[in-house]
Amino acid sequence: MSSSGIRRGEPPLAEADAEELLRCICFKTGPPRTVGVELEWLVHELRDPRQPVRPPRLATALDSVRALPLESSLTFEPGGQLELSSRPAGSLMECLDSLSGDLRAVRSALAPLGLGLSGYGVDPWHSPRGRVLHEPRYDAMEAALDRSGPAGRAMMCDSASVQICLDAGLEEPGPLGYHRRWQLAHLLGAVLVAAFANSPLHGGRRTGWRSTRQALWADLDPLRTLAPPPDGEPRAEYAAHVLDTPVMCVRAEEGPWDVPEGMTFRDWLRSGGPRPADADDLRYHMTTLFPPVRPRGHLELRMVDAQPGADGWVVPVAVATAAFDDPEAAETVYRAVKPLAERAGDAPAPRNPLWLAAARDGLADPELHATALAVFAAAIDALPRIGASEEVRRAVAAFHERYVVPGSCPADELEVLAS
Repeated sequence: MSSSGIRRGEPPLAEADAEELLRCICFKTGPPRTVGVELEWLVHELRDPRQPVRPPRLATALDSVRALPLESSLTFEPGGQLELSSRPAGSLMECLDSLSGDLRAVRSALAPLGLGLSGYGVDPWHSPRGRVLHEPRYDAMEAALDRSGPAGRAMMCDSASVQICLDAGLEEPGPLGYHRRWQLAHLLGAVLVAAFANSPLHGGRRTGWRSTRQALWADLDPLRTLAPPPDGEPRAEYAAHVLDTPVMCVRAEEGPWDVPEGMTFRDWLRSGGPRPADADDLRYHMTTLFPPVRPRGHLELRMVDAQPGADGWVVPVAVATAAFDDPEAAETVYRAVKPLAERAGDAPAPRNPLWLAAARDGLADPELHATALAVFAAAIDALPRIGASEEVRRAVAAFHERYVVPGSCPADELEVLAS
């Protein structure tokens, strides 16, 4: 592989081969048994998080963190957000324990430098933070997303999330079947947005949304960020969606990457220009699509705001894992969220009425509140069956009592503090 990340020597890809490759790599079915998490954090000044961290200071801190021996993969987002991605783990607790250990190490390395990590869906104090990573991918991404307005830069530089990765599911029908899990993810996703909304402020101002991060995603290029209808056949629907989405960039060995406008990957395959596309180009193209549920062999649930506190992220991971991977809970949760499909209508997430209400109103929405109560009850009941520790069970129960029962979310407390 070259320094630009482009594989050399792969043959040009035919359209039929691209469709088959996508069907194989997007949904890899098998018994649900692994879980992974990607955590994004805003890096802030410990003495006063309202003060911006200057780029040279941030670069020094990031170099210190890169030297740590971590089990997780460490990367940085364009605005300097720190991201830890766990390895696929064989159980919920294996995942949580490994990632928690890495987080402690990162915090210990940052603290002597006067820096810490903040869990907010978007930066409540600064807008925009400004891009500190200048790489061909992010240069191209910025140029492409700028075509649909300023939300793209805010998403790249000001946002942070908890992304939960779960197996796609079994081939056969039932609560653990991949088709059912695909539908469940798109309905439960709205409940997760509402329950864990944590970004009502941006740039020091109230935005009118409990999850401003989700509102930003809804404002981006719809072809790149919307999900195909969840009621179709997932493999065929998503393969077509990938091929019919415009290419964000055409990578080059040297110099800036081309950012074509309106050229879908299918167009690229058929035209053969600006150079023939190969399988590695297709795999890269998949990483430039950002639907709220992204199939990459497993399912990435990308809709949860970063959470407050050192361990707040544990709760959405535990709830989602219980709701998906315990057969009894999966069936109960599916029945609870299925009525939401009528409200979602035919429009895809995150722009349909259901998802917009979740981002705007959180659990103040009566229907989402009632559904969240049922979802959390099923998850709490299932946590012992999937091996959750007593500490994790207490954390989920505490969140349930603090937010879900009264119909609130972390964003409501942030708004009070800002008053």
